Amino acid sequence: MLVAGCSSDSGSGEGKDKGAGATVSTSKSPSPTVQAAAFKTLPEPCEVLSEKVLEELVPKAKAGKEGSSDDVSSRANCSWSSLDNNGVKGSQFRWLNVSLLRFESDVTRGSGDKLAQQYYAKQVRDAKASKGARDVKSEPVAGTGDEATAVRYELKKKEGTFKQQTVVARVENVVVTLDYNGAGLAGDKTPDADDLMKDAKAAAKDAVASVTEANGPSGSKSSSKPSSTSSSKSSSGAGKSPEPSSKPSSKSSKSSKSSSKSSGTS
Repeated sequence: MLVAGCSSDSGSGEGKDKGAGATVSTSKSPSPTVQAAAFKTLPEPCEVLSEKVLEELVPKAKAGKEGSSDDVSSRANCSWSSLDNNGVKGSQFRWLNVSLLRFESDVTRGSGDKLAQQYYAKQVRDAKASKGARDVKSEPVAGTGDEATAVRYELKKKEGTFKQQTVVARVENVVVTLDYNGAGLAGDKTPDADDLMKDAKAAAKDAVASVTEANGPSGSKSSSKPSSTSSSKSSSGAGKSPEPSSKPSSKSSKSSKSSSKSSGTS
């Protein structure tokens, strides 16, 4: 009986030791991360082009008209119109618009670069599918950001034939869309599309350079670090680039400062 009692106690103790030594292993999943966006701001939209370039593209324009934006560091645009009146010989009309859209990295939507690439492709598609466009042509543009495409076509209006040039460029997480069109009105000759495209490409290159300069030396891929949080505000990139204006105008309103909203529209 004594042996049986000891055997029973020994077995009970062994079971208690095993239970006491058991532990539950738990570990948290790592927080998702996304590469931080390279560029954190945008330049003043009405200052992305030099006076020399503006004189070439819109020679009679007095000042740019800045579009309204609730966040000029993420979305901005500026437009210029020019009417060179030659009296009975007619007039030359030019319209120029530069749109800038910056994307922040977001853990749920992806990196700023990826979002910008998607918007860039959409802008090119939209330009090619513009309503009323005739004789549409497109070509890649070298030396302008990380990628760029030029689209050209004609638009027949009652005022005349408008030659439209659109250059869409992406640099890091920013997309630049430059729209430029010209027409000979009241009997004046239609401008040469090749000349307009040459000017549009040069202007787009300058606009891209302005984006890079506005972000300084820190705005580069080498300085980007993974981030586990998204920005408080990110541009959705919705909407098409503006269609060419068919009504000549010799007036332009002054651009507003980046710290206040402009009354103009894109």
